[in-house]
Amino acid sequence: MATLSPFHIAFPVHDLDAARAFYGGLLGLPEGRSSDTWVDFDLFGHQIVAHLKHGTAEQPQHHNLVDGHDVPVPHFGVVLDWAQWDVFANHLKMAGISFVIEPHVRFPGQVGEQATMFFLDSSGNALEFKAFRNPAQIFAK
Repeated sequence: MATLSPFHIAFPVHDLDAARAFYGGLLGLPEGRSSDTWVDFDLFGHQIVAHLKHGTAEQPQHHNLVDGHDVPVPHFGVVLDWAQWDVFANHLKMAGISFVIEPHVRFPGQVGEQATMFFLDSSGNALEFKAFRNPAQIFAK
């Protein structure tokens, strides 16, 4: 697999202090640059930016059925290696995070077998972290 360039994603949050507590505190992500309206975090080498969104209008969460689970859309996250995913999942369980979809293995014994978990941040943004049993199968059909 080719070396990947870091991605960048910006997403809305309702409270920067709560975002710092969630991403920096709970998830343990290093904080980068910031201002009064946004803050950067290092998500396993990728740049994510929490931007303050004023107001309280919430969009209803959309879900798609994947392997028997209602997957929240939109969502973002990172593909980790299998051991790293396991350590991260255990960290989140010990921290008492409330999962939308509990850590589990999807498509066991099939092409694209993967460990996955979903949870929401302090502003309701959905995150997925996954790992492929065989990393070469990330795009396999």
